[in-house]
Amino acid sequence: MNVLKFTLSGRTAFFKKPDVNAYYYFTYGQIHKVALLGILGAIMGYGGYNQQIQDDKLVFPEFYEKLRNIKVGIVPRNDKGYITKKVQNFNNTVGYANKDGNLIVKEQWLENPAWDIYILIQGELEEQLAERILEYRFKYIPYLGKNDHIANITDAKIICDVENIEDIERLDSLFIKEHFELLYHNELDLSDLDLDEEYETPYKYEEMLPGMLEETTNKYELQTFVYTNQSLNSVKDTTVYKCNKNLVFFF
Repeated sequence: MNVLKFTLSGRTAFFKKPDVNAYYYFTYGQIHKVALLGILGAIMGYGGYNQQIQDDKLVFPEFYEKLRNIKVGIVPRNDKGYITKKVQNFNNTVGYANKDGNLIVKEQWLENPAWDIYILIQGELEEQLAERILEYRFKYIPYLGKNDHIANITDAKIICDVENIEDIERLDSLFIKEHFELLYHNELDLSDLDLDEEYETPYKYEEMLPGMLEETTNKYELQTFVYTNQSLNSVKDTTVYKCNKNLVFFF
């Protein structure tokens, strides 16, 4: 099995949460699979939500219909998986938004986000996608959530003959929480610890992120994702490959 790997980054990003209050629009703290498929769909030239509005026979937007079964892995590159956020205030100068006066928008943006993205190459679709990304040949400009946030795609390469891992004790990527249980130090056999290794403070990042679209309304279906350096024990069948040094969970 081969894997496409590239780095996705930007100065800012905004992955809008549908639940808002009266004053602010909030962002998810990580890129999620639906947003990532949107970026890949732009690269391939697939239609999005606007096309779906014009054709009410479509169950899903074209990018999601075609790409939803590909397997992706996401490795956060920000320290301990946490990306800083800042609220931005700006005027929406689009004419239809200002019929009743000046529209002031307040959005929470991610600052300097970066991820390593892995895609399992399982068929012709993934091969076409890999070819476009390796050649930086994109049909549409990719954005991190909306067109205020240009996406940088760098360091694209193919990792050949990755090894499937069944005995999983740690992961270097985001993973779906229900697939693993965390082993805390008091549950570990201390005789297995290498006291010569440099000690690393345990950390854990956890967030509910969209994993897929619901068929009737296309609303997000949320799953709990975790990123941690703690030891793990798998409790469900999982798809994990060793990609160079990183153990990556694919979903």
